Amino acid sequence: MIISSILSLYVASIINPDFEAVTSYKNAAFASVLDIDLGNILSSKSEPIKKSTYISPIIYPKSAIAIDNESKSVLFEKNADEKLPIASITKLMTILIILDENDLSDTVTISSNAASTGGSTMFLHIGEKIAVENLIYGALIGSSNDAAVALAEYNAGSTSAFIDKMNKKAKSLNLTNTHFSTASGLGDANNYSSARDLSILAQQVYANKFIKHAAELKEIEVLSVDGSITHKIKTTNELLGGYLNVKGLKTGTTDAAGQCLVTIAENDEGHEITTVLLNSQNRFTEAKVLIDWVFRAFSW
Repeated sequence: MIISSILSLYVASIINPDFEAVTSYKNAAFASVLDIDLGNILSSKSEPIKKSTYISPIIYPKSAIAIDNESKSVLFEKNADEKLPIASITKLMTILIILDENDLSDTVTISSNAASTGGSTMFLHIGEKIAVENLIYGALIGSSNDAAVALAEYNAGSTSAFIDKMNKKAKSLNLTNTHFSTASGLGDANNYSSARDLSILAQQVYANKFIKHAAELKEIEVLSVDGSITHKIKTTNELLGGYLNVKGLKTGTTDAAGQCLVTIAENDEGHEITTVLLNSQNRFTEAKVLIDWVFRAFSW
């Protein structure tokens, strides 16, 4: 009622500046009402509203969170500030720094250190020249460790120098429960974060237009600069293309971290959420449960 009255006065004043009601701005009866900032009312972001009939979802990760991307409202959380190993979710920070400081068209020469990196790889060759764009595809879609190391070396000269950048960036983003000791996530010693911190990091990365495109790809073939070497990259994210509109973003798995997953998902009305699961026994099923619950339990 109050908002309606304010809007009526506002519209009337535009149509007719001499409108009598405008003079009531000076009246004490309207003073408290008109202390409200009309601009803030009109521009405020809607927060999802929880439906009382829905109980919390039954999922069993060590840590989890669901965030509304627009309002930043927390829609679900479980041990969201606990420090836990994050495996290849680490690559989100690597990618963020590269996007901030390098061009997608830059050419990277692959070192023997990068080419010999173990775990999940895109099979880079020593001495191969390849675009930053294609290495990001490898790191994001295929969770390729060799691509992450190559990007780190290209950006900072060494992985150790790049890790310093990662920790400085984490501090600048106020990721208070985060510390990096690797650019790829391979090896978990002193490399950790929290579900809440990762939701912030994920939204920073996903704000990039190129990432919005890359994160939805199920597979892609990329070439070396001279076209002599082809790398076939397949997604590690089993949720892409399912009944839920999952738009990315990153998987991670090691013995210490368990199954980890960061997702961006969108409902039928175009509202996006970020979910994070750390140390899950069944990350894809639990992520589906959480995402489906959020879109059923909340209205925007």
